[in-house]
This record gives sequence, structure tokens and C-alpha cells, in this order.
Amino acid sequence: MEKGAGVLLPIFSLPSRYGIGTFGQEAYRFVKFIERSGLKYWQMLPLNPTSYGDSPYQSFSAFALNPYYIDLEELMKEGYLDKKDLKPLHHHYVRQVDYGEIYAKRFKILEIAFHNSYDDYQEKIICFRKANRKWVEDYALFMVIKAMYSGISWTEWDEKYRLRKRNALDEIRIDQQEKINFWIWIQYVADKQYHRLRKYCHRHHVKIIGDMPIYVALDSADVWANYGLFKLDKKRHPTEVAGVPPDYFSKTGQLWGNPLYNYEKMSRNGFSWWKQRVKKYSKFFDVLRIDHFRGMESYWAVDATAPTAESGQWIEGPKMELVNAINSACGNMEIIAEDLGFLTQDVVDLKNKTGWPGLVIYQFAFDSHNVTDAYLPQNYVVNCVAYIGTHDNDTLKHFISTHIELHEYMKEILQVDSEEGIFEKMMETISESVAQVVIYLMQDFLKEDGEFRFNTPGTAIGNWKYRLPRDYRLNASLEKYINNLVRLGKR
Repeated sequence: MEKGAGVLLPIFSLPSRYGIGTFGQEAYRFVKFIERSGLKYWQMLPLNPTSYGDSPYQSFSAFALNPYYIDLEELMKEGYLDKKDLKPLHHHYVRQVDYGEIYAKRFKILEIAFHNSYDDYQEKIICFRKANRKWVEDYALFMVIKAMYSGISWTEWDEKYRLRKRNALDEIRIDQQEKINFWIWIQYVADKQYHRLRKYCHRHHVKIIGDMPIYVALDSADVWANYGLFKLDKKRHPTEVAGVPPDYFSKTGQLWGNPLYNYEKMSRNGFSWWKQRVKKYSKFFDVLRIDHFRGMESYWAVDATAPTAESGQWIEGPKMELVNAINSACGNMEIIAEDLGFLTQDVVDLKNKTGWPGLVIYQFAFDSHNVTDAYLPQNYVVNCVAYIGTHDNDTLKHFISTHIELHEYMKEILQVDSEEGIFEKMMETISESVAQVVIYLMQDFLKEDGEFRFNTPGTAIGNWKYRLPRDYRLNASLEKYINNLVRLGKR
């Protein structure tokens, strides 16, 4: 990766008049802000549709783009919406996404644009369907049937749909053709708008870092349509699910619930599903962060009926076989391995063998009270991506104010004498480190408190709602502040 610094900000966090960030003009303005600030990277969270809990890491599809990110104003400029159509979502700007309101109102607006534009787009949509036939047809069918069942998981559908009986699915394709066309239209429009934004990023020398969860959601078109690639029983219910074992942070471990891959079967077909997935992402991103990399070496498998993750066991993963498949499909896209969590020497050895840069988190550096801690900037290696905190961490300001027990050690290590000094020294020293790439949270540039964090792991509600202050770009000193950090680290 090219040496530089970047910012982590999801699309949903961008300002907009209609409740959530989109691929529209505010995204373009943010790109110019990145460029003027001297940054080179924009890290986005997964761009896929969100499901229960609104987490971008639990999606109905590993291939589809989030319908919420379609810019409604662009559709209005093209003549497919009127101002009155957008009025239900146009209200006073607030700093949190209201997913309930967006779910209730946004699709109705998109349906109006669909009916007004489909004839104009039809030829291009036919080409889009052909190019994406391996996933988009099943995704559209999945969403139509899900709506028929008021959104419940496909594992609770009637058997004819759950088991994908051919006659039953053919009936849906005929009877619900317009609704299927609607979901494919959504993906065509989102794809078109996103790729226009990506070209703009490249014109302004900004590279996009994407994010790929290693697992997919059980309630997804991916599992429903590719059931043979997952550990499911004859009724298509999972036999084993993903998680992590008990540790310092959780006495019972974390039971994620994602179905586990049938790696033996995947290996026999050359990991074609993985290659298809990575190839798709290579058209979206310049760099791809692979979440939970350690699961490639070995993964924690828990019986699907278990109430907690305590009773799981470590199972050997596909290792370099999967790594090689990913490398063969990624083209010019570079890879980052998210190598956090419980790491054995085998995991470290595998990561080193891949050559992929790993992650270091500055907030983790002080608990050990050890000057040789790998998360302290003076101990970084060049081949890494450094963060003060990721989307799962607290904002730096709140982290410092709530870890009073670490203050004396932090002041000693950083050679400062105040909380403000700790903040500024951490922002500076991570930039000055040898890490090839440094990524800051936008909230830390803005010096925002803990109420503005993206996500609190282990909590099901209140996450993924953060939105930028509407006037952030009017703060000229902010760009100057970021430029000074970039220059300090010669980035």
C-alpha cells in the first residue's frame, strides 16, 4: 500500500436532507475535503444492505449494495422524482440515522422512481442482469419472498420456498415479475451511482478501503441460494455457527450465529464462491479489509443449539488455500488482514506468509503497562495499518476521559501532563510511526465524545447511527489541523 493517512467514515454518516448519507453530492464534497486535508484513503464500512440491528456486518447479500445509499436527489434531477415525492423524508437535520423511518418511507419513494424510469433504463438493466446473473436474480427473488413473509428469516418460510422447489420459485418469477424487476433496478441504480463516485475519488487521488466480513448472515440470499456451501441440515437449518470463545472481555464468549462454511466442498470447486465475491469487491474498492482473518487459520465452531459460545471448539481452517483463491481474484485490489483477537503463533505465521498488512490499535497499547507492547507506535512494523481506534472502539476523547486508571502511565509514556496532552500526543505519534498507513476516525478529527461512537460491541441497539455535523466543512481550521498531522508523519 502507498504510504499515507486516511479517514474512516461510513456512507451512512454523511450529511443529507433525507435521513442518511448516500452516494450523492455530500459524498463528492467529502472526497474534496479528504483531498484538501492531505489524506489519501477513505475507509468505508461494508456497503451491503443491512438487516436486523442495522449492522453493516449482517447483510441480506454479500454482493448487493445498500438501497439506502441511492441518492434521491440524483433521481429527481433525472426527472424520475418530484420534490413532493421526497417530502416525507425531508425534515430538520439530526445527528443520528432513524432506520425505522427510512425503512418505512424510502422504499415507497424508490418505487415511484422505479415506475418512472424503468422503460428508460431497461436495456442497461438487461446488460446489468447478465453481468451479475450469478447473484442478482437470487437476491431479487429472496427479497420478494421475504416481503411475502413480512420480513421473517428464510429458515421459517414454507418448505417449498425454504428448500427452493423449482416449481414454486418459477411461479414467483412469473407472478411477481415486476417486484423482482424493482429489486434488480435498485441494484442497477446503486451500482451506477457508486461507480460514478469511485471514479471521482480516483480523479482526486483518493483510494477507497472497503470491508468484507469473513462470514455472511444466516438470513441472506447467499446462504439460501448456496446452501450446499454451508453447514446446514436437510431442512436448511445451521448445524454449527460462528463465534469466539470465552476471554477477558466475555465469560461466555461471543455467539455470532453466522452459519459456518463447508470448506471441504468449497475446496473441491476451487473456492469459486469466494472468488466471485472478491472479484465483485475488486470493482468497488482499491483496498479490501478482511474482517476476522484468524478464522482462515482456525475458527470457533459452536453447536447451533448451544445457548452460549462456551461449548465450541477450534476447527482447522482453509489457510493458504483460501488466501491463494482470494489473491487470484483480487486483481489490482490490495488486501488488509484484520488480525485482532486471540492470536496463536499459527495465526501469526499464516498472516506473515500472506504478506498482507495487519492492524494495530493504539487504544490497546496501555493496559499491559509494557513499553514493548506491540500496539505502541514505537513498536510498529512498516507493513501494518495503524488505528487509534476502529469502528468498534470508543472515540479517543471519551476513551481517555473514562480510563483515569491509565492516565499516569499514559502521561509517562507520552511525556505530557494533561488529558488534552494525551489526546494530541496520540494523534501525532501514530502519524509519526513507521506504519505504512494510518487511519483516523472522523470523530477524532472533530474531537467528539463517546455519544458519537459508531458501535459498542455486545449491544444490539443504538449502533451504526452516527452522522457528521452538517457544517463540518465550514471549519477551515479542521483541514489545517489534519494537514499538520499528515505533514508531521511525512504522509
